[in-house]
Amino acid sequence: LISIAAAMGGNVRVGLEDSLYDGRQLAKSNADQVRRIRGILEGLSLEVATPAEARDMLALKGGDRVAF
Repeated sequence: LISIAAAMGGNVRVGLEDSLYDGRQLAKSNADQVRRIRGILEGLSLEVATPAEARDMLALKGGDRVAF
């Protein structure tokens, strides 16, 4: 579904909080899921946001703007 959403111009996110599976197996980590989806998106010639771009899109604080 992520591939279809991205191909239609939607934003996507991945992580163990969204799905426990990576293909037909249990995902070992968020990083495994991110690598897999990034490969799919790049195979479709779609641009993947940098961490800074994602923080900006989601209005999240960066590590330099937190008090801990």
